[in-house]
Amino acid sequence: MEKPVTERSGEIPDPDDFAAALEKLEPVTGNGADLITLYIPPDKPVYEVTGFLKEEYAKTDSIRYRETRKHVQNALSSVLSHLKNYERLPPRGIAIFCGKDRLTDEGTDLPCTVIEPVEPLAIYLYRCSSLYDLEPLKQMLAARNVYGLLVLDVREAYWGFLRGNHVEPAGSATSSVPGKQRKGGQSAARFQRLRDIAVDEFFTRVGEHAGSTFHAERDFFKRFKGVLVGGRGPAREHFLAGNYLHHEIRQKVIGAFEVTHTGNEGLHELVRNARDVIQGMDIAQQQVMMDRFYADLGSGSGLAAYGEESIRKNLALGAVGTLLLSATLRKNRFQITCQDCGHTEERTFQLDPETSVPEILAHTCRVCSAPILEDETVDLIEELTRLADRIHAKTVIISADFDAGALFFQSYGGIGALLRYRTEQ
Repeated sequence: MEKPVTERSGEIPDPDDFAAALEKLEPVTGNGADLITLYIPPDKPVYEVTGFLKEEYAKTDSIRYRETRKHVQNALSSVLSHLKNYERLPPRGIAIFCGKDRLTDEGTDLPCTVIEPVEPLAIYLYRCSSLYDLEPLKQMLAARNVYGLLVLDVREAYWGFLRGNHVEPAGSATSSVPGKQRKGGQSAARFQRLRDIAVDEFFTRVGEHAGSTFHAERDFFKRFKGVLVGGRGPAREHFLAGNYLHHEIRQKVIGAFEVTHTGNEGLHELVRNARDVIQGMDIAQQQVMMDRFYADLGSGSGLAAYGEESIRKNLALGAVGTLLLSATLRKNRFQITCQDCGHTEERTFQLDPETSVPEILAHTCRVCSAPILEDETVDLIEELTRLADRIHAKTVIISADFDAGALFFQSYGGIGALLRYRTEQ
């Protein structure tokens, strides 16, 4: 059985190795819904997962096709065997992928690929499908907004990053700045002069270390969106006025905020206090996309499209440059099979709070009107994003918290695209 990519190490995998592991998994195709994807967050007890998988194994007798049933059973056995290696999970959880690639001729002891992600997993997911569900891991690699965080006073400083919603501490420093009470034998002027020198030396050191940490961020000019500085008023203002940061970092300071703590607690407090500014920047970027979308629609240029059917056709043609999806979309894509005539198709259904999946599946076959069975279900946003990734299109999630975003969902169904070229769709 293959070794995990990382096993209980706690070390963050190299992004290139992480990406290579995903590239190796992406083309794997099963014979039916027999590839197992399992995401386990770090706080999930291993015994609960193994108990669940044993229950799933007991249910495999109901799988209609013998070959699919055998493949799923073999994959489940391999996953259960692999989980025996874990008394507790790594700090970011693990993702396990197991199944028989239809292009290979593996035996019953199927190899499992185990990946420790570069960021903590926030979901628990078990899925059997003809393809591995790699989207949660691919999103971790996608170019996303990264902000530098710095909180300080004259005693200590902490810096780190905000990646998505995750605060990542990166370094700290403490000072030898004396308190405000001078020792005997020193004049007030001399004491203040020595204290100012110590503060200046400390802030210089903080600026150099924090600045080099920010500058070393991968794809700095593409992903690094700005620096948030926090601290008590006088110290914070002194630091910003003193040009202690490298000029490329100083130009990226987007806000200074009152923060009462330092340490990791201070980093989280800084993010909370700066949330409106961060959200405003994200919405400003979304507004640019919406302005272009509405302008292209109004001009009749043919470089904007909307509606699920049109977007699917343009994705299939490779014409989509930027996929626009409303954050308020609540739809699932079902792959369904008629249990009488065997007709298969895919349909999209709206997920309303009062509607359950069994009620959705009460819809009958369009060919013979018999009841239908669910083979696979996927969130519509996840599915369309995956299709966009395959043609190297960018995906932008549009909030409904501003007028153009709300209109996009209400009038255009929340599914649109900016096209690379005009099509007949």
